[in-house]
Amino acid sequence: MFLETISSFIGSILTPTMLLISAVVLFPSSGIIDLLKPITFLRHVTEKQSGSHQSPLSALSIALAGTLGVGNITGVASALMSGGPGAVFWMWIGGFVVIAVKYSEVALAVKFREKSEKGFHGGAMYYIRDGLAGRFPAGFCHALSAFFALLCCANSLITGNLVQSNAAASILPGNHKFFMGIIMTAAVSLSIIAGADRIGRITEKTIPLLTGAYILLSGFIILQHRIMIGEILADIFSSAFSLKAATGGALGFSVREAVRFGVMRGIFSNEAGCGTSPTAHASADTVSPRHQGCLGVIEVVFDTHILCTLSALVFIIADRRFGCMPWGTGSDLSLAALEAFGRLGGKAAYIFLTAAVILFAYSTIIAQFYYGCHAIRFLSSKKEPQLIFCAITAVTVMLGVFLDSPVVWFFADIIIGIMTTLNCLIIILLRRELRYFPSL
Repeated sequence: MFLETISSFIGSILTPTMLLISAVVLFPSSGIIDLLKPITFLRHVTEKQSGSHQSPLSALSIALAGTLGVGNITGVASALMSGGPGAVFWMWIGGFVVIAVKYSEVALAVKFREKSEKGFHGGAMYYIRDGLAGRFPAGFCHALSAFFALLCCANSLITGNLVQSNAAASILPGNHKFFMGIIMTAAVSLSIIAGADRIGRITEKTIPLLTGAYILLSGFIILQHRIMIGEILADIFSSAFSLKAATGGALGFSVREAVRFGVMRGIFSNEAGCGTSPTAHASADTVSPRHQGCLGVIEVVFDTHILCTLSALVFIIADRRFGCMPWGTGSDLSLAALEAFGRLGGKAAYIFLTAAVILFAYSTIIAQFYYGCHAIRFLSSKKEPQLIFCAITAVTVMLGVFLDSPVVWFFADIIIGIMTTLNCLIIILLRRELRYFPSL
């Protein structure tokens, strides 16, 4: 299948290679190594802007809404089914590698943002246009930034709408999926009518409660089966490097597949390097670009190394006990995740995860709409393009209900891989700008 071939090349070769090159270049040049000293790091995470009544931590609300959610559940399930337990290891490695990239893109977004009557506006499009100005012709900079803005719009529609609504609908029986699509489309449409600027208020209320409950449930299940953790960790490490990693006696997976799905599902979850979450971080009332960059690091660690790890351990425990993970198949991801939690946590856990997937999907859709809406505003100040984008958003939310899950993930991997590759190249070109931030 052509689509699968393209997705495989981008996910297993192009994106991991670009992230590794970026990490090697950015770790020494960005100054992030000095910032990762525990005392210095904590001081800059909690320090408030002079005259401000809010901590920089509040700027994470929309960014976390775009990262925490379905990617931490069905994204991890997808990585495990397609890449085996070894994918978890490469998810951890990918999460560490992208720390410098995440810090850099967030810091650059704050440095090159613009201020209006409604606050700050920025993102990858802005530092592409303004950061590269003077090095390349103005027309080229504008064209490249516009192209990236279009990619942001496409990403909003694909990973924000198709993937999320598909995950929400797939947890219900076939004859109920249509009604889920209607409900999800209606809820998203109401949020759009309320305005993109109010999305942060919605996500601030839903994401912390859902995330906290999910951590407690997952942690409780893992503690109940703590005797299995050592064996599971050993399997994760051995599967990451063996050419034929045996996964519970089922189909084996190659290192290439483990790397591909570990890295790509990690990026899908934490959005590091693809240039979307800097749009949210750029709106922060922060002390300096470096301060907000530190919060970007927290976003990656919390999302990938904590939440994704909790999900992976629960799924593997469920498979060890009940054999409920269909390794290497195209089975429905949401149903597999629901069965894992239901088998281990009972009916209450099943019901909670069902509600959590739906609410996580909704929060991520409106957060991604926020990114796409800002990209449209960057391209044009006219109302017509924004209205068209709103209409397409509603249509794609409904469309995602009827698509096959593997096809949706192929499209998501392709768009994320293209954005990440381009964004990393831009950040490498702008690495010297990272040295000229206000003194810490």
